[in-house]
Amino acid sequence: MAIAGISHLTFLVRDLERTARLLVDGLGAREVFDSGERTHSLSPEKFFVLGGVWLVAMEGEPPAERSYRHVAFQVDAEDLPGYRTRLERLGVEIRPPRPRSEGEGESLYFHDFDNHLFELHAGTLDARLAAYAATP
Repeated sequence: MAIAGISHLTFLVRDLERTARLLVDGLGAREVFDSGERTHSLSPEKFFVLGGVWLVAMEGEPPAERSYRHVAFQVDAEDLPGYRTRLERLGVEIRPPRPRSEGEGESLYFHDFDNHLFELHAGTLDARLAAYAATP
């Protein structure tokens, strides 16, 4: 018996269409389901696939406050400026970068319209562990 991986990630959002634009136009996700007026779960929802991960945007009350709790998607470093431009056009808030150890990879952090924090990260676990091991 073993966990095979992440099945899906669900985000509660106020406006499904606005979140769909962020995921599709901003990040390149593919929308694969829209419940419309039907409610199969707790409320109307849309499903997306992004980087092989099933994402769910479900109508509901999002987190009341922002935190550092986030989801990170792996990207190539040379793609970060293009993502920044697309996300800024959609009006999401780009966060200032955090201090980084040499070699751990670049990141772009942004909040969506419902207080969720996302990271686009150009690095790997192996690179991060090597960077931390090299730090005195």
